[in-house]
Amino acid sequence: MPTENSVPDAIILANGDFPTHSLPLNLLKKAKHVICCDGAVNEYFNQGFVPEAIVGDGDSISPENKARFADIIYYSSNEQTNDLTKAVEYCISQRMKTIFIVGATGKREDHTIGNISLLLDYMDKLDDVMIITDYGVFVPTKEDSTFDSHVGLPVSVFSPKLAPIRGRGLKYPLSTLTNWWQGTLNEVHMNPFTILVRDKVIVYRAFRKA
Repeated sequence: MPTENSVPDAIILANGDFPTHSLPLNLLKKAKHVICCDGAVNEYFNQGFVPEAIVGDGDSISPENKARFADIIYYSSNEQTNDLTKAVEYCISQRMKTIFIVGATGKREDHTIGNISLLLDYMDKLDDVMIITDYGVFVPTKEDSTFDSHVGLPVSVFSPKLAPIRGRGLKYPLSTLTNWWQGTLNEVHMNPFTILVRDKVIVYRAFRKA
C-alpha cells in the first residue's frame, strides 16, 4: 500500500473528482513531477499548484489556463487514446517509469471504468503503476503477488480475461471466474494476502478508516 512517504517518478492528475483523502492529497503536494490531464489543471491551479506539464487534446482546459500555461501544454489529437493514456505516454517519453494516478474516478462513470481498465495496458510499459482514489488503491498484476492491508478491509479482484485465480488470506475463496465482477466484494482474512493468477488482473484494496 502506498504511503505519504512514497516517491514515484511522477503523479498524473486526471480530470475526475479532485482528491479529498489525505493520502492522494499529500502525494500531490510532495510529488517530484505532477502531470495534469488537460482540464485537471483547472482545479489543480485553483488549489494553489502549478504542474510540470499538461497533456491532452485541449478540449476541457479553461481559456484562461490555456493562455496561462501555453508553454507547458503538450497537445495530442490522437482520437484513439484518452487524455490519461496521453499523459502516461508523455511520462514514458520523459523516462518516468513509476507512476501514481489520482483523480481518475468520479464525475463520469464511463471514464472511471475506462481509466481503471487501462491499468492492464499501462503495466506492460511501466515498472509500477496504480490508481489512488479517496477510498482505496487499484493495482494491476500479471503474476502471483502478495499485498499488505489490514484484516477485515474490503478487497476486490477484477479478472477481465476470466482466467483461473486463487487467493490466500481472503475471507472467500477465488476460482475460475465466468464474469469479470465475480472476484469483487471480498475481505482480508489474514494480512498480508496473496493473489495467484495466470493472466492480468486488477486488485483493489480499501483504505483503513480513520
